[in-house]
Amino acid sequence: MIHPAGYRALQIGILHLFPLWLHLNLTHAQFRYSIPEELNRGEIVGNIAKDLGTDVAKLVAANLQVLSDSDSQYFSVNVNNGAILVNDRIDRELLCGQSISCILNLKFAIENPVEVYRIEVEILDINDNSPRFQSDELTLKINELASPGARFLIPNAQDPDIGSNALQEYHLSPSENFALIVKKRTDGSKFPELILEKALDREQTAVHHLVLKAEDGGVPCRSSTMQITVIVLDANDNHPSFDQPSYNVQLKENAPKNSLVIKLNATDLDEGPNGEIEYFFSSHNSDALSNIFQLNSETGEIRVIGNLDFEELSVYEIDIEARDKGTPIMEEHCSVIVHIIDVNDNTPEMIISAFSSSVPEDSPAGTVVAVITIKDKDHGENGRVQCQVDKNLPFTVREDFEHQFSLITSEQLDRESISEYHITIAARDMGNPPLSTEKVISVGISDVNDNAPQFVEPVYEVFVEENNKAGELLCTVSALDPDLDQNSRLSYSILPNPKEDYSASSHIYINSENGQIYLKFPLDYERINYFQFQVEVADAGSPPLKNKTVVHVFVLDQNDNAPMIVFPIVGGNSVAQCKIPRSTGPNVMVSKISAVDHDSGRNAWLSYNILEATDPTLFSIVLRTGEIKTKRAIQDVDPIVHELLLLVKDSGEPSLSTSVTVMMTLEDKDLEISQGVKDHSKKRNISSLTLYLIVCLIVISVISLIGLAALGIKIHKCENKNFPLCCRQSQKKTMVTGTKLHGTFQLHPSLCNTIIGVRVDCAGNIPSNRRVRTCFSPVSDISEFMFMRPPHVTANSSSPGILVPDPNFTIASNEVSSHNLPLHESKSKMNVVKNFNFSFFMAFVSSVVNILPTILPFQTIIP
Repeated sequence: MIHPAGYRALQIGILHLFPLWLHLNLTHAQFRYSIPEELNRGEIVGNIAKDLGTDVAKLVAANLQVLSDSDSQYFSVNVNNGAILVNDRIDRELLCGQSISCILNLKFAIENPVEVYRIEVEILDINDNSPRFQSDELTLKINELASPGARFLIPNAQDPDIGSNALQEYHLSPSENFALIVKKRTDGSKFPELILEKALDREQTAVHHLVLKAEDGGVPCRSSTMQITVIVLDANDNHPSFDQPSYNVQLKENAPKNSLVIKLNATDLDEGPNGEIEYFFSSHNSDALSNIFQLNSETGEIRVIGNLDFEELSVYEIDIEARDKGTPIMEEHCSVIVHIIDVNDNTPEMIISAFSSSVPEDSPAGTVVAVITIKDKDHGENGRVQCQVDKNLPFTVREDFEHQFSLITSEQLDRESISEYHITIAARDMGNPPLSTEKVISVGISDVNDNAPQFVEPVYEVFVEENNKAGELLCTVSALDPDLDQNSRLSYSILPNPKEDYSASSHIYINSENGQIYLKFPLDYERINYFQFQVEVADAGSPPLKNKTVVHVFVLDQNDNAPMIVFPIVGGNSVAQCKIPRSTGPNVMVSKISAVDHDSGRNAWLSYNILEATDPTLFSIVLRTGEIKTKRAIQDVDPIVHELLLLVKDSGEPSLSTSVTVMMTLEDKDLEISQGVKDHSKKRNISSLTLYLIVCLIVISVISLIGLAALGIKIHKCENKNFPLCCRQSQKKTMVTGTKLHGTFQLHPSLCNTIIGVRVDCAGNIPSNRRVRTCFSPVSDISEFMFMRPPHVTANSSSPGILVPDPNFTIASNEVSSHNLPLHESKSKMNVVKNFNFSFFMAFVSSVVNILPTILPFQTIIP
C-alpha cells in the first residue's frame, strides 16, 4: 500500500484541471477535466461558471441542472459557486478495468434558451493495488533429462492498475540452474517463464526452492512474492511442439454457435504415452473465455459456444497448452489470437436529453426544441448515424457534434393553424443493411397575442321604437378572437365622440363582458331620431389588441303626441272667435283650422271633422286641409252666433285627437267693410314677407325638379348598362334589426284614399347621408315629407344599389287590398319612375301650400 503522504503528493501532482474546448456553439459546449481516482467526497473537480466565463448568479437564474443520462451519481454541482464536486468514491479499476482510458461523462443543461454542456472527466490511475499471484506457492516437476534452455511457464501476477502503476518487473531469487525471462503479450501484460540454464542432477539436488517477486512501477512501488518448489524427476525428455508459436484468426461477431475457430496440431517425438498429446486452455486465460470458446482436448479444435460481441471485446487471445502423457508430463504453449469482425447488429439508441414541450408561436427559426443524443455501439460506418424528421413539418434536425443533434424550428409557427405537433424523430446508421430507430415527441405551440379581435358584423344597425323602457336591451355586439386564454378574453367599451352633437354615451351603457348594450333612458323620436356611436373591443393580451365598430341607431316613431291647434288662436276655454259677414255666399271659405303634430309619418297625418254644429246645414270642413266653408248662402233668418265643435285627429293607431270650439258670429255689411279695411291694411303689411316666401318656393321647386330629372336619367341608364349608381328592385320586403340592411324597393299602389310610401336607399358611390323617407296621399293638396339621417350602408358587390323600405311603413285603414307593381320589365320601371317623380313634385308643392296658412296670419277670407 502507498503511504498517505505519498498519495497526497500524487494528488497534488496530478490534480491539474484543464478545460479542453472540443466544440462550442450557441447551445453546446464540451469541457474535459482529469482527476485521480479515490478522491474524497467533496473534492473539487472544476468550476463550470469560471470555465464558461459567466457570472454565478446568471448560472443560477438559468436553472442549471445535471442531466440524468450522465454519470451524475459520481458528481454534484454547487449552484452557489459553480464548482463541480466529487459525490461518491471513484474506483477506476471497478469502473474501467484494464482500459487505458477511463472517462466519465457529465451533462449539464440550462434553460431560456436551452444550452447543454458536456463534461468529460478522465479518471487517472493511482497505485492503490499490489501485484497478486493466483497462489502463494507453485510446485514444478522437471525431469532431470530436461535440456538446458527448457522453459517452464509460471502463473503471472495480476495488477489491476495501469500504466506505470501496473506490473512492471519480475525478480527471481539467485539460482545456479534456473533463470527468469519475462514475455510481453500483445495487450501489454507480462508473464514470467522459468528457463533451465544448467542441467539438473537429481542425485545432487532433488528439490530446488525459488522465490519469484513481482513489482509494479508506482512510487513507492508495490510487490508480492510466490514460493516455487522445483522437484527434479527422471523420464520423459521430449516436449510437444506446435507448428508456430501463435496463430491469428478472424471471426465475425455474428458467427453461429459451434462454428470452428481453428484446429491446432502439436507433435511429440516420444512414443507411447510420452508421445500422446492433449490440449488444454492455459491457466492464463480468464474464466469468461471458457464461456465463449470450447477446446476439444483430443482433436485440438476450438469452437464457438458463446455470443461474440465486437462492442464488448474485439480481440481474444487464447493460450493453449499441449501436454503429453509421459512421466513427468511434458508440455508446450502457443497462443491463438481471434480478431472479431464487426457487423451492423446494434440499433441506434436515442436519448432526448433536453426537451421543451411547449414553444411560443413567435419563436424565430432556429429555436432549439430538444437535444438528442444518439449512440450506436457499432464501429466505423456501422456506428455512424443520421437523424432526421418529416420534411413537411416546420422543424429540422441540426448536427451539433458527433452523436449529438438538436431539434430546431425551421420556419414561423402559427398556433391558430396548428396548435400541437407530433414529431417522429428517426435515427439511422450507415451500415449495410442500415438499422434505424424512431421516437415520437409532442410539441405544443403556446399562444401569443398576435390576432386582434374581429367583430362579427362590420357595422351594426338597430331599429328601436321610442318610449322604450329604461334599461331595455338595445342590441348585442359580438367579436371573435382566435387566440387563447388571456389573449382571447374580450372586453367591450363605448368610445366617446367629442365631435358628435348628440352624446350617445349618456343614453346607453354596455356590458363589458358580453357586449350587450342597454338604454339608460327612454328615447324620444321628436328629440332625436338617429344617433351613432363607436364600440371598441380589446383583448387581455400584453400588449392588448383592439378593434372598432359603428352602431347606427334609428329611433322609430310612436303615436305619442296629440295634434296641437296653431290657428286660430284659442283661448283658455278652448274657444276661438270668428266673424263673417251675412252677405257670404255658398262654398266660400270663411276660416281655416291649422294644427301640427310632433309625430312623424302616418302618426302626423291629420284629419278635420265637425262633431257638433248649431246649424249642420250651414258649414262644412275640408277633411285634410281644415278649411271651413259655407254649404249655402247665409240668410237673414240664421242665428247671429253659430257654435262649431271641431275635432282634429291623427292617423296613428290608436289615434290621438284634439277638439276646439269655433264661435262663428254673423255681422252686418258695414262691419264687413270696416273689417275689410283692416284686412286690407294687414295684407299690405305682410306683402313683403309673402314676396320673400314666393321667391324661396320657386327656387326650391326648381332645384327639386332638377334633382328628380337627374334621378330619372340615371334610372333610365340602368336599362341599357350596369350603371354604378343604379338601384335594383326587389319584390321582397325585409325587416332588419341589429344587422346589416338588405336592399328592397316596394311601391304599394291602391285605390282612392291610399297612402303611398316610398323609401329609397342607394349605396355604391352615392353618399350614405342621403336617405329620404316620404309619405304622401294621392290628393294634390296634402303631402308630408320626413328626412332621416341615414345609417352607414355597405354596398354589396353584386348589388351596387340597395333599396331599403321603411320598417314603419303601413297602409291607411281605409285602403283596399294592394298588389305589387310588376317591376321586372323595363317599361314598367320607367312608368313607376315617371309616376313617382310627378307624385313627388305634386306632394312637395302641396306641402308648401299647406305651410303658408301657418305662416301667414289668417282669420277670415272675404269673398
